[in-house]
Amino acid sequence: MRDWFTIEAIDAETYAISEYGHWEETHCYLLLGKESALLIDTGLGVANIKDVVDRLTDLPVSVATTHAHWDHIGGHRHFQDIAVHELERDWLAVQFPIPLAVVRKNLTRLPCNFPPDFNPDTYEVYHGTPQRLLRDGDRLDLGGREIHVIHTPGHSPGHCCFYEPERGYLFSGDLVYRGCLYAFYPTTDPLLFYNSIQRIQGYDVHRILPGHHALPIPVSLIGDIAAGFEAIAAQGKLQQGSGLFAFEGFQIQI
Repeated sequence: MRDWFTIEAIDAETYAISEYGHWEETHCYLLLGKESALLIDTGLGVANIKDVVDRLTDLPVSVATTHAHWDHIGGHRHFQDIAVHELERDWLAVQFPIPLAVVRKNLTRLPCNFPPDFNPDTYEVYHGTPQRLLRDGDRLDLGGREIHVIHTPGHSPGHCCFYEPERGYLFSGDLVYRGCLYAFYPTTDPLLFYNSIQRIQGYDVHRILPGHHALPIPVSLIGDIAAGFEAIAAQGKLQQGSGLFAFEGFQIQI
């Protein structure tokens, strides 16, 4: 069987670690500094992402969470140093907001050739206490490489993007990607999502590294998504329950 993870070099110190075999097509990112490494998200937890990370670096690795949804925290259990925005601490440490049965149903909603040692019926959502709480404006120093934390709520209360000014990289999580952007869950907020997209427009972004689906994607997608939200707002429908809105290259469900 082929490897579950696909590894793509973004540059000599940055890797995308992807799960293309699953309908979510999740991406995690390993950033190497001179003193330490940062893993942005840990994916589905279907296979051990730490095995991949250990092949790529022997630096000490910390984990930064874009948001504490099950498909981004599945491999957290393999790491000792985990950071999440303060608004989602309890999603990790106390109670995940979605019932386990719903998570397992989402995991298997489309046929998937899972690894032979993985059993979807025993899948568990990560539970543990994060070692660091993130806040807007925090900076993560890897030694000669600094990553800025941008609080971008909407898809979830504590959703964060991670921005690297030197390279112009935006690790956008579930705020920006090609596909369906979700703002219809009880814990989402369409207006905050729109505000977060508008805020991101103020950054000098040279490349978007999304949480799902196609790599690469054009930076212009940020403006396209902002225009999509603006069009929905102009119709007076920027509120949950308004439905699915299709645009060129993406959809918005609210």
